[in-house]
Amino acid sequence: MVHLLSVNVGLPRDVEWQGRLVNTAIWKTPVKGPCMVRSLNIDGDGQADRAGHGGENRAVYVYQMDSYRYWEEHLGRRDFVYGQFGENFTVDGLADAEVCIGDRYRIGDAVFEVSQPRVTCYRLGIRMELPEMAALLVSHGRPGFYLRVLKEGKVQEGDEVEHVASAEDSMTVAAINDLLYKPGHPRDRLERALRISALSPGWRRSFQSLLEQSPKNGASPGNAGLTGVNDPGPAWEGFRSFKVSRMSLESESVKSLELEPTDGKRLPDFLPGQFIVLGFQPRGAPLLLRSYSLSGQSNHAYYRVSIKREAHGAASAYVNDELGLGEVVQVSAPRGSFTLAEGETPIVLLSAGIGATPVLAMLHALAVDRSGRKILWLHGARNGREHPFAVEVRGLLQILPDAQSLVCYSAPDPADKPGINYDRRSRLDLAVIQSLRLPLGGDFYLCGPASFMDDLAAGIEKLGVERGRIHTEMFGSASSITPGIAASPSRQPHQPDGPPGEGALISFARSGLSVAWNPKFNNLLEFAEACDVPVRWSCRTGVCHTCETGLISGAVCYRPDPIDAPADGNLLLCCSRPKGELVIDM
Repeated sequence: MVHLLSVNVGLPRDVEWQGRLVNTAIWKTPVKGPCMVRSLNIDGDGQADRAGHGGENRAVYVYQMDSYRYWEEHLGRRDFVYGQFGENFTVDGLADAEVCIGDRYRIGDAVFEVSQPRVTCYRLGIRMELPEMAALLVSHGRPGFYLRVLKEGKVQEGDEVEHVASAEDSMTVAAINDLLYKPGHPRDRLERALRISALSPGWRRSFQSLLEQSPKNGASPGNAGLTGVNDPGPAWEGFRSFKVSRMSLESESVKSLELEPTDGKRLPDFLPGQFIVLGFQPRGAPLLLRSYSLSGQSNHAYYRVSIKREAHGAASAYVNDELGLGEVVQVSAPRGSFTLAEGETPIVLLSAGIGATPVLAMLHALAVDRSGRKILWLHGARNGREHPFAVEVRGLLQILPDAQSLVCYSAPDPADKPGINYDRRSRLDLAVIQSLRLPLGGDFYLCGPASFMDDLAAGIEKLGVERGRIHTEMFGSASSITPGIAASPSRQPHQPDGPPGEGALISFARSGLSVAWNPKFNNLLEFAEACDVPVRWSCRTGVCHTCETGLISGAVCYRPDPIDAPADGNLLLCCSRPKGELVIDM
C-alpha cells in the first residue's frame, strides 16, 4: 500500500547564483494538515518559470522515497529533507519504472492522472549544490513525474495513494523519459507513445518531431524532439573557397553577389530560406565572418547573397567599396531551419527591407515548381530607391497562377507611382495585416527587423493563426533564453573582462566577434556569457538541447558527454570546449 509521506509547497524567491539572481520555487517546505489541490497547483505553491513548470499538465510533481535512498547512497549524502527535489508529493512507492503515463490515483479527496516525466533544469543543480544533477536524474532513470488534477480536493500527509485506473497501451514514466532524452528513438516506440492520449501535448509534439526525423531503417543523429528542428546537417564541414563571379545593384543600398566554387564542383541543393556564413579577408585586417540568407533559386553552379550597406558595418563596407570580381571568399555550407514547408496550404511571405532575401528564395522555389498554392507577397520599404528586387519579384509572381502582392512604402519619393511601384503609403504593420483577408489556415514566413517580426507574429496569432504556422528568421543573434535570470541591460558582444585568453580563436559569426579562448571557463556557454553574446540554455548539463547551436567550422570535446548527441554540424555549448579554432553560428 502506497502512502503520501509529505505534501510540499513553496513560492518563487530570488537566490544568488554565479553572481546573478535566479527566481525559483524549487525550495519546497512540508505542510502539516489538509491542503487544497486545485487544477493548476496546490494552495501555497507557485512556479517561477511557467514555460517549464506548472499548468494543467504539470500541476503536481511527485518524487519517490526509493529515489531519495538511491541518491543518498550514490552521492554519499545524508542531508536530504522532504521536498529536496522540488517535489510536491513525496511518496513511499510509485517507481518511475512501474508507473505508466495515464495511470490514475485517488489521494484524499482528489483524483489525479500521470501526464509526463519531469523536465529538469539547472535550478535542481542549485538546490542540490550539484550542477550536473539535472543530467543525473535522466541518465539514472529517476526523473519523477507530473500529475494533472482530474478532481480537485484536499490531501494531507499519511493519505493512502489508491490506484483507480490503468491506461491502455501505455508506457512507464522511465520508458517515456528514455525515449525522448536518450539515443535511439525507435520508430515503433515513438508510434506507441503517440497513441497515449494522456501524454501531455508538449511531449507528444516532441515525439512527433522525432518520428518525422527518424528514417524507417534506423536512427539519425540529433534530437528533433528537443530542438524542434529536423536538420539533415550541412553538406560540407567548415569553409570552401568561392570566387565572386557577378555583382549587381538591387537598390541604392543592396548589392548581390553570385559566388562560384573555385574547385568547379557541382553545388548541393539548399532549402529555400537557408543562409550561409561568408568569410571576407580585407587587406591588413582580421577575417570578417557574417551570415547572409541565400536570395536566389537553388542551382548547382553558384550561390547568390544580397548584402545591405549598413552605416557602421565593416563587412558591408568591404563588399561595397573593396571586394571585386574574381576575388575569393570563404563560404560555409547552407544551413538553417527557416525553410519553406511542403504541402498545399496557402503561403504568406512578409518582409521588410533586406528581410526580403530568405522569402525571395522561397518565392523562387515556388515559381520553379509553378506552384498552384495561394501565395501572398507582402513587403514594406521606405521608397523605390530602397526597394530591392522589385522587378524580379513582379516577374516571379506572374509565373504563379494564384499569387497576389501588396507593397507598402512608408515615405515614397515623388517619382514613386501608386499602383505601379507600390500599393499603400504606410508601413507594413499590424493595421495593414488586419485590413487584409489573410488565409488563416496558411503558413506565414516573416523576416525583417526584430520589432517588425515580434509585432506581426503576435498580431497574426491573435487573428487565429496557429503558432506553429508562424515562422520567423532573425538577422543577427537570436534572442536569449535564460530561464529565471532577471533581464540585464544589453551590451554589445565584447572581449571577456580581465586578461585576454591565449587559446584558439573563437568566432561568433552572427555577433561579429572573434575572441581567444580562455581555459578558465568550464565550457563554451560560460565563455559566450562572458562575452555578452546572446545565449539560450536551460539544463546546462547536456540534457535539454536548448543550447544546441550551429558549428560552422572546427571541432569540440565534451565534458561531460551529453545524454544524446547534437545533430551533425551542431554543438551543445553547455558541456563543450574547443579543440582548436571555432566558428559558431551565434
